[in-house]
Amino acid sequence: MFKAIKRMRRQEVVLLIFSILLVLAQVWTEMKIPDYMSSITMLVQTEGSEMSAIWKAGGVMMLLALLSTVIGLSSGYISAMLGGLYSKHLRSDIFDKVQSFSLNEIDRFSTASLITRSTNDITQMQMFIAGGLRMIVRTPISVVVALVKIWGKHWEWTSLTGGAVIAVMIIVVIVIRYAHPRFRKMQDLTDELNKTTRENLTGIRVIRAYNAEEYQENKFRTANENLSNNMLAAQTIMSSTRPVMRFVNNGLTVGIYLIGAFLINQTIGTTEAIVTFSEMVVFSNYASRLLMSFMNLEMIFNMIPRASVAAERINEVLDCELEITDGPETEGITGKEGTVEFRNVSFTYPGTEGEVLSDISFTAEKGETVAFIGATGSGKTSLVNLIPRFYDTTTGEVLVDGRNVREYNQHALRNLIGYAPQTAVLFSGTVSSNIEYGEGGNHAPDEDSEAEVKRAVAIAQATEFVEKMENTYNAEITRGGTNVSGGQRQRLSVARVVYRKPEIYIFDDTFSALDFKTDRILRSALKQETAGVTTLIVAQRIGTIRDADKIIVLDEGKMVGMGTHEELMRNCQVYREIAYTQLSEEELA
Repeated sequence: MFKAIKRMRRQEVVLLIFSILLVLAQVWTEMKIPDYMSSITMLVQTEGSEMSAIWKAGGVMMLLALLSTVIGLSSGYISAMLGGLYSKHLRSDIFDKVQSFSLNEIDRFSTASLITRSTNDITQMQMFIAGGLRMIVRTPISVVVALVKIWGKHWEWTSLTGGAVIAVMIIVVIVIRYAHPRFRKMQDLTDELNKTTRENLTGIRVIRAYNAEEYQENKFRTANENLSNNMLAAQTIMSSTRPVMRFVNNGLTVGIYLIGAFLINQTIGTTEAIVTFSEMVVFSNYASRLLMSFMNLEMIFNMIPRASVAAERINEVLDCELEITDGPETEGITGKEGTVEFRNVSFTYPGTEGEVLSDISFTAEKGETVAFIGATGSGKTSLVNLIPRFYDTTTGEVLVDGRNVREYNQHALRNLIGYAPQTAVLFSGTVSSNIEYGEGGNHAPDEDSEAEVKRAVAIAQATEFVEKMENTYNAEITRGGTNVSGGQRQRLSVARVVYRKPEIYIFDDTFSALDFKTDRILRSALKQETAGVTTLIVAQRIGTIRDADKIIVLDEGKMVGMGTHEELMRNCQVYREIAYTQLSEEELA
């Protein structure tokens, strides 16, 4: 937890120090009040005391009480501000860190867990910073001051108070022993609940299509009950401690007064009786404050387990060593622009044993169209994912513009590439904002964005449906693009790449949802657009790639053929089998 707190910035450290000083001032004012109560008691019980002296002591006591209230309010406000600022920058740090994660790190933590860590865990830290830190500072100081004030004031009272403190400490130990593990488990169960909810919402169409609502309800119910039962067990322990502690506190007060009554009765009619009564009032007040301080430990130990678990999970993200880090280079080798080369590349997904790709070697020269085809699971998407460094090779090298991709600054590398993924991703916004998302590459900042958007949409064969939408290019796109069809999403995804004007195009099965006519027209328009630019296409259809300059055939992660369509029809059995399952001999001829 202290490691997470050490992440505070200068402004937050200043607020923390100021808040601690205010807490110290508040404790001092509160601990002075019983002294004036003692003075008033002595003055009232002593004959000949002047009323002005009583009013003066009472006035000072009221002033201290008012000052304590003002200081407490100020301390609470500053602590709340501190918690807000701290959580704000912590969320930003986690978001920035996650942005730098490779797909491997995201898979390792899981999306649901990263969301929980960015929200729920940071909220736990915010609550601890805003309230828990003040208690941690306040409690030991209050305990020490109270002990100093009551030490040596009749061994009977001291013994009784010591017994009450021991009882409270036993309760605190029980809470730590039984509640802490449940609070630790709570965050993991929250992850599981979020994962189940997210899975249910994203897969709602499939769930309804298969009438699997009951199955999903049972799955959610299990996750929900596990979290609820764990939270119920933890909160039952925590909530039962407070009434027990109040009983101990009230019992202590009653015990002090009973003992005091006995002591006063022994010295009735003497000055010592007045002194004993005054000491009893003060001792009772300080003993109550002492016990209340220990009772605050219950609140502290309620916050600390959850905050410490949250801090560990936050630190796991922020301290995660990146597998993919930036190199120093921002440009390729002159004369090698637009080239992509694989040299004896093998790749294994982290945590698995079998190779997804094995000993892949080829070169895509500038201006060439290179296509990849193969059965499902043959490694086509895994191969193109190595180019923008979504993953790094296990062995071998991937070179872009003649330079190993590991040597590039990641931003510079990806600025060379226009990537349309296998599943078209659209963001909430408008048609134009989604296409302008591809700004970068060779797209000049001073170009007419509106004209470039229309040009990209036209090349992607999306003009017809875009201009039929309400507000056309400013039409709203919902999150995930759920208000357009799969084929329309793919065309807008292609338009985004075209708008970018990259040095290297990567289309990962981007045309699968298009009809054959649109596919052919789109590829024809792209061929003109990408003349002189390297294009890499992953496809399932022979018709989509048969005109490529080079076709690479993959089978179970191995390259089993490379050449033009005609060459592969003559020399590659796997390619022929794929071709004959899609087209007749007349069509292939």
